[in-house]
Amino acid sequence: MRDPVSSRAKAVPPSGIRRFFEMVIGMPDVISLGVGEPDFVTPWHIREACIYSLEQGYTMYTSNFGLLELREEISRFYGKRHGLQYDPEGEILVTTGVSEAYDLAIRAVVNPGDEVIVHEPSYVSYKPCVTFAGGVPVAVATSADDGFKLTPEALEKAITDRTKALVLNYPNNPTGATMSEKELEEIADVVVEHDLIVISDEVYWMLTYEGVHRPFSSLNGMKERTILLDGFSKAYAMTGFRIGFSLASPEITEAMMKLHQYTMLCAPITGQMSAIEALRHGKKEVDAMVREYKRRRNVIVKRLNDLGLPCATPGGAFYAFPDITSTSLTSEEFSTGLLKEEKVAVVPGTAFGESGEGFVRCSYATAMEDLKTALDRIERFISS
Repeated sequence: MRDPVSSRAKAVPPSGIRRFFEMVIGMPDVISLGVGEPDFVTPWHIREACIYSLEQGYTMYTSNFGLLELREEISRFYGKRHGLQYDPEGEILVTTGVSEAYDLAIRAVVNPGDEVIVHEPSYVSYKPCVTFAGGVPVAVATSADDGFKLTPEALEKAITDRTKALVLNYPNNPTGATMSEKELEEIADVVVEHDLIVISDEVYWMLTYEGVHRPFSSLNGMKERTILLDGFSKAYAMTGFRIGFSLASPEITEAMMKLHQYTMLCAPITGQMSAIEALRHGKKEVDAMVREYKRRRNVIVKRLNDLGLPCATPGGAFYAFPDITSTSLTSEEFSTGLLKEEKVAVVPGTAFGESGEGFVRCSYATAMEDLKTALDRIERFISS
């Protein structure tokens, strides 16, 4: 019998996050600082909009682009918050989460053999989706010394005549690093010089703690060459609703829509109805959640540094990324030992690329009481 599995599927390892958390299943008394999911329940008025939509019989397909009413709300929201104008008729695509939006973006622009630059540590899906599309992912390491930010020098060095696109992520998963307007403009200069497409995953932008988030597409000359990705999972605590969206030129949006049309068809209508409510009336709850995340961030960063695990203060998202090299353990050894001995789940930094070695990702999207208990257990583990 011929080999039933494609070479591309074989070339991609399982998710480092999911593989690790298979170990957690069935273990009692585990405190998880691992999975990137808000511990808050979706605000009631958003859940109520979902319930009401079902009661009113909204159980059908929508346009492949998504509900026009939602796209109009997204357009107004981005115009008001960022001064960006996107046509809801042809420049906005509603997707089944941001993960699908990213996959569509990659497949819409990447030809076989095209190189796509991904700065690491990076979210686990970025490189595999490039491989699935027939492209070649090119990892560019960032370091704690640079605040885990992509530098124009590192980007320039990685570019070849086969480079088609850059995947940008800020605030970053797993490091929490974000970028200033000046730093983004330096990246934009390299992008223009080498005629690159930018896929900018900014799903954590509302969880920015200091300063003002600047969308990459809002920089001079960047809108036409940027696919901006955003969604409702993180800021609105709506992970299970699976609603994301992309903002891009009509040409790219049409290409993404065709792929979406033949695979996913449309995002769930109940989730889309809930997203409309979130955009219209969700700011108060988002602001409250951000304040609580910032409070937790300050607690976990201080405690980790006090324990001798150097940890930069993340500018956004809800992850701390401490350096654990002082323990003389690898990231995998540290994470596995901590789980088995103290029942605290963190993610090895290597799940996010080779440059993640020597670090672990700790999510502080968990209740303060559990967070403090987990930190006590980490102290006991490193002391032993």
